[in-house]
Amino acid sequence: MHNWFRLAQMDVDKLLTQLNGLSFDVAKSVEPSILAELTRKAKAVFQAQPVLLELVPPLVICGDIHAQYNDLRRIFSQLGQPPTTRYIFLGDYVDRGPQNLETIVLLLCYKVKYPACFYLVRGNHETSPVNAIYGFKSELEQRYGQRDNIGLFWMFNDAFAQMPCSALIGDRILCMHGGLSPALTERDQLRLIKRGWQDPQGVNIAMDLLWSDPEPGTKGWKSSPRGCSYLFGDDILSDACRKLDVDVIVRAHQVVQDGYEIHPTQKLVTVFSAPNYCGEARNY
Repeated sequence: MHNWFRLAQMDVDKLLTQLNGLSFDVAKSVEPSILAELTRKAKAVFQAQPVLLELVPPLVICGDIHAQYNDLRRIFSQLGQPPTTRYIFLGDYVDRGPQNLETIVLLLCYKVKYPACFYLVRGNHETSPVNAIYGFKSELEQRYGQRDNIGLFWMFNDAFAQMPCSALIGDRILCMHGGLSPALTERDQLRLIKRGWQDPQGVNIAMDLLWSDPEPGTKGWKSSPRGCSYLFGDDILSDACRKLDVDVIVRAHQVVQDGYEIHPTQKLVTVFSAPNYCGEARNY
């Protein structure tokens, strides 16, 4: 094993070339120190941009990826490589799928390389209490083992903790990973969310942005069967769009058929970008 390269602008280019090639294994080619440097650079890019992204269209909006690296590459192959095509991803990049390392390294490289054309919103799996359990941590330990003497798990999560929590596109489309919050009544609250936390418990609006779900055909708020946050009804959705002065909310967080699902009110779209999720969901 050799120290493949130090991460600078041309090195990101080289790593992107390798990641877009055939059968590239990050753990066999890249030392932990290089990944640590990538996480530091990505963290700095996230910190330099607001916690509420305010973006100009057009952008391709993608939902959960969940370490399905080949499907992620297929998105770029079919819809265009950055920066020719601009992207925003709505969280859940790691856990559950087979290639956590390749997936998150590719996404962070694109973020570092094209910070104004490529955006990554935080999902509930970009928090250490979750990704310590559902596959990310165990994959790092399995593939790097004793060579990881710098705590890659925490370095990735340190970068995740600076990701934005929501985005406005064209001033009319509000994006987040999960959904609405009973505490959210105006846009400025989204601009004031603090970053740096690992566990959203107690971070109020941020918890719900990462965890809540719509419940079509109902009214009001209900406790979520996920064990945290809420389910929100049709009236809550319509009221939120009015208060936040947006036309539609786009979120991820739930498996849907055909890659997207339009809410019966036409005011919300769920996007999910991990086909045949975990080899079981039969969503294509």
